[in-house]
Amino acid sequence: MKIATIIVRVLIGLLLLFASISYFFHLMPEPETTGNFKAFNVGLMASTYLMPMAKSIELLCGIAFVTGRYVTLANILILPITVNILFINYFLTPDGLPIAVLLFLGNLFLIYRYWDNYKSVFTA
Repeated sequence: MKIATIIVRVLIGLLLLFASISYFFHLMPEPETTGNFKAFNVGLMASTYLMPMAKSIELLCGIAFVTGRYVTLANILILPITVNILFINYFLTPDGLPIAVLLFLGNLFLIYRYWDNYKSVFTA
């Protein structure tokens, strides 16, 4: 189970690193958006701070997952972002849903594996 934890942690970390680095350095062309997702994407870009903040958190959490340091904190920080990625893909762009589901399940798996670190949060 320890090897599975390391594999999941590193894969999620690499995915987050790739997504954030490609956003900041414009390594990938912007995908064509249509319909409701285009309106949603325009709103995200119009806020001017939301996408850079989310991608910065992805970058920090990706580094934490790959290095294995501060994984407990990174799990908590990245959970709202993975939930939003899952919902955006479910409701607006279903073609990316398999990766979003794997990312979300991997995040839940890591929370489960590091659950002893979270126990103090839920005790009186």
